[in-house]
Amino acid sequence: MTREPVVVAWSGGKDCMLALGEARRDPALDVVALLTTVTAEYDRVSMHGVRRSLLRAQAASLGVPLVEVEIPAQCTNERYEAAMDATLASLRAEHPALRRVVFGDLFLEDVRAYRERMLARAEMRGIYPVWGRDTRMLAQEVVALGVRAVVVCVDSHAIPAALVGREYDARFLRDLPATADPCGENGEFHTFVYDGPGFVRPVAHTRGALVTRDERFVFADLLAPEDETASAAAGAGAGAGAEPAANEGR
Repeated sequence: MTREPVVVAWSGGKDCMLALGEARRDPALDVVALLTTVTAEYDRVSMHGVRRSLLRAQAASLGVPLVEVEIPAQCTNERYEAAMDATLASLRAEHPALRRVVFGDLFLEDVRAYRERMLARAEMRGIYPVWGRDTRMLAQEVVALGVRAVVVCVDSHAIPAALVGREYDARFLRDLPATADPCGENGEFHTFVYDGPGFVRPVAHTRGALVTRDERFVFADLLAPEDETASAAAGAGAGAGAEPAANEGR
């Protein structure tokens, strides 16, 4: 049977990790790449603020090619969409049968509609393998599966800033306010997965400085081994250059 090539929209967080796992288990699909938006000036994953060095180590451990879409800081929707259009065209030239992109979205209808409009320009469409799942049960499943992740960003208007830098585990879920979605689907927090099913080895990292942006978003700067000699000021780019529309993989 010929398998259909797909790419996974990738933020490095737990939800896209679940979507990747579902896609890899589907015998009809062949995951040919992870697709990530990176803010060029800061060498970081847009929105999440994770260093590019860690992103690359993550993809290498998962054994999936990484495709980086570079955007400038303070990117407009038009520039973001043009960069994404060019990347999708390049991927389709490499994989002529490519027609679909896998996303880890859970329930935000407006985000899904935006993705479909974007993909339609390239005559493509999305796959949403965890869409509609109960987020409380899904959060518990993440922990039970052995997915190990760090909370790298919190919206301090939604949850306590003290939760940043914590492991995404049962204790974190207990400490979340009742008003917060346990998967952070409303933007309450973002994660970086460093180990779990599908990883050849854990992604080595240490915790660096905390950085606050817009008097609201608090980032925990994670350092790869090669970054550890950097000064605390190296965290200044964390979270800068957020994606203008919706972060790729959730």
